[in-house]
Amino acid sequence: MSRLSPPPRPVAVRGTPGDAPPAARCFQVSGQLRRPLALTVADLRERWPQRHAPVVFDCATNGPQHHTFDGPLLRDVLDEAGPVFDARRRKDRSRFLLTVTGGDGHHTVLSWAEIDADFGDAPILLATAMDGEPLDAAGSQLVVPSDRCGARYISAITGIWVGTCPAPGEQ
Repeated sequence: MSRLSPPPRPVAVRGTPGDAPPAARCFQVSGQLRRPLALTVADLRERWPQRHAPVVFDCATNGPQHHTFDGPLLRDVLDEAGPVFDARRRKDRSRFLLTVTGGDGHHTVLSWAEIDADFGDAPILLATAMDGEPLDAAGSQLVVPSDRCGARYISAITGIWVGTCPAPGEQ
């Protein structure tokens, strides 16, 4: 069960009549998947239930940062992509890693076990809005609400890779 709530209201792209819609940033979900995906922020908003997460993280340069994020759970999006593990085997799922890369080249690594309901069940989001403002033009952001430090918050996601971690000696 998610510790996040649905967003308090639908998030809409703002603008004045006649404004061109923001350019849609697309990112790839690839790796050991049955159905790789190419997604935009609009896809994330329309295809999966949205969660709302108020977060505070301590930024080394600017001190505590308070924000709210809306978006689907990373786990829900990746479930649709169909990781090639046997979902009935916990040990098979626990071998999988995720890398998330942003537009500035920053990237982070997560384990499948962090987001899996049988393990960490972390409510990690692919944000579609920050502080009520849509992220369509800026691109989706990885949000790890439980992190005290914001280093795993990846802005302008360009790709998510899913795959196994080789056992020692298999490399």
